[in-house]
Amino acid sequence: MEMLTIGAFAKACRLSPKALRLYDELELLRPARVDPETGYRYYAVAQLEQARLVAWLRRIGMPLARIRRVRALDDVSAAQEIRAYWARVEAETAARRELVAFLVDHLSYTPRKDTTMLELRYSALSDTGLVRPANQDTAHAGARVLAVADGFGPSGAPASTAAVEALKFLDGEPLPGGSVLNLLEDAARGAARAVQDAVGADDGTTLTALVWTGSQLGLVHIGDSRAYLLRDGELFRVTHDHTMVQSMIDEGRLTPEEATVHPQRTLLLKALTGAADTVVPDLRLCDALPGDRYLLCSDGLCTVVPDEEVRRLLDSAPAPDAAVRSLVEAAIDAGGPDNVSCVVADVAEATGGHRLG
Repeated sequence: MEMLTIGAFAKACRLSPKALRLYDELELLRPARVDPETGYRYYAVAQLEQARLVAWLRRIGMPLARIRRVRALDDVSAAQEIRAYWARVEAETAARRELVAFLVDHLSYTPRKDTTMLELRYSALSDTGLVRPANQDTAHAGARVLAVADGFGPSGAPASTAAVEALKFLDGEPLPGGSVLNLLEDAARGAARAVQDAVGADDGTTLTALVWTGSQLGLVHIGDSRAYLLRDGELFRVTHDHTMVQSMIDEGRLTPEEATVHPQRTLLLKALTGAADTVVPDLRLCDALPGDRYLLCSDGLCTVVPDEEVRRLLDSAPAPDAAVRSLVEAAIDAGGPDNVSCVVADVAEATGGHRLG
């Protein structure tokens, strides 16, 4: 068997001797022979292909523990694992790109130059549906706070109620001073504590809420309830589901169509629960333009009513109260297998009066 010194092997596979020594210690790439007297490492020429694979995988940023798993697979399975890893990298990069864009917009934000005052016109509706014995959703639309929470477990209803009630103090004026993001983060922590105080460790709730600043909407999101924006007739999904199947879609392991029938499609990766776990919510700011229409909904709507139908119903409803009725009715007509809750809010030029309920 032809052998190479560690220096020659490092040069051939483009890994440094230091890296090779580390991979030996981690049992990721062991030398073919170690001189018992000098401790000098020797590698077989046949190991070059393995070493080059390790080098390539490190070059794309794959962690060593995952490289070890890849090396233990056959070629076809290794290719699938690499594809899944890279799909996740791209998904995480997209999320970071959104955060970077938000931070740039947030730090460079200047108040509207015109003097047009904006206000929200809103409505909320929640229904038990046709299958569930009780409604564990909570929906709220107030002067500054819009929220939907979808409870689960025996105490799901108290959990969702506690989460939303913890945000209602923001409906008062003025908003506490400081950054809106810090405000939302503090509010999310308060909701988490409220849920912990209200229910057992296995019960909990999602929470998706918007807080109106007068010119922007701050979003706090945990779980698989959703926020959508209808702007100029186009529907945009604002939130990203914190579910097992969504993570598998992000990794390229599932298609969106496969996810709809996956047995773990309701398994949440993030939620507010009675346990003392720390949950980091998604936070962002959304610029508001006159004519924008926002929708918050529990998954009782989006799992049975396609996005295109949601868009059509939102676009055709003359006012938020008509919109929430038509959306809930659509979910019921589709079988109503779950509780369904909707909050719709329109951004409009202020008329000087108060919104009618």
